[in-house]
Amino acid sequence: MRHVVVISTGGTIASRWQGDGYAAEAAGREVLEAGAVPEGVEVRVVDLFTVNSSRLTTGHQLRLLHAVHDVLADPEVDGVVVTHGTDTLEESAFFVDLFHGDRRPVVFTGAQQPLDAADGDAAGNLYDALLTAASGRDIGAVIVFAGQVFAARGTVKRHTLDARAFGDPDGLPLGRVEFGRVSWGRRQPRREPLPLPERDVASPRVDIVMHHSDADAVLFDAAVAAGARGIVLVGTGAGNANPEIAEAVHRAVAAGVQVAVSTRVAAGAVAPLYTGGGAVDLAAAGALLTGTLKPGQARIAVLAALLAGRDAPAGEDREAGARLRRILDTTPKAASASELYLVDGVGH
Repeated sequence: MRHVVVISTGGTIASRWQGDGYAAEAAGREVLEAGAVPEGVEVRVVDLFTVNSSRLTTGHQLRLLHAVHDVLADPEVDGVVVTHGTDTLEESAFFVDLFHGDRRPVVFTGAQQPLDAADGDAAGNLYDALLTAASGRDIGAVIVFAGQVFAARGTVKRHTLDARAFGDPDGLPLGRVEFGRVSWGRRQPRREPLPLPERDVASPRVDIVMHHSDADAVLFDAAVAAGARGIVLVGTGAGNANPEIAEAVHRAVAAGVQVAVSTRVAAGAVAPLYTGGGAVDLAAAGALLTGTLKPGQARIAVLAALLAGRDAPAGEDREAGARLRRILDTTPKAASASELYLVDGVGH
């Protein structure tokens, strides 16, 4: 018998019609009872909170992070499933993964259709997530959706409504779930986890500012003035902006603000190719380039780097930049032939 704990946080998978729209209201046990539990899996449910994931805060994500660690303190637990709204699932999954050093899997899933939909996807996604969690495989935090298993890092919501909502625009799935078994295609190396922040640590402000035609530094400077300890600049192309914004980045970094550069392009990496306010100048101003991380997860990287420094005040966390560099320095190795193999749903 495999023991899996389901941590319920709300989202569409727990939503019902409210008269003018859907909202999360179902408890975790109701979500579980809407489908089937795989044979040989015993499930315990933890109701953490019940919200639409567009309303999540860092406080919610810290509660979730500690709930996962509390559950895994029990050696009898083989894996964890987190049911979560799809709007910010990619952010919470990456957040948990950055602090997750346990060999047991943490599997995030959700649904594109509400709990009471006759042909919904909630039951199937939850079943697949339970199978994956029960495998006991050392995969970190992953996202299981529409029969595919994706590493948390790099995976984004790529469609607003389609059932195959998630994918990694720059990578392949780790595996797939079909016919009641999990088949693994590749192994992704685990990385050293960040130090776990305290439960009541103050949440630093981390903002996202997008570059576009006619953009100036007003919104970037406003974020700094509002007390942001981190900013993700969403550049055009391979991470480009203009000289005015590059100057604003220089001022912010000098003031102790962590600045990271992502891109609004759907796929591909940020790269130092252009001057004139491009990524070359942004990096010279002290910004860190986020590789293939898209804006939401780039913000989580900055947030996690700050939180791992406990509650050091702005400008005094001397190691935040080093931690952020370690988070971003994650070029995955190619899977060797010996790493391509199949295992069934219980991890043989």
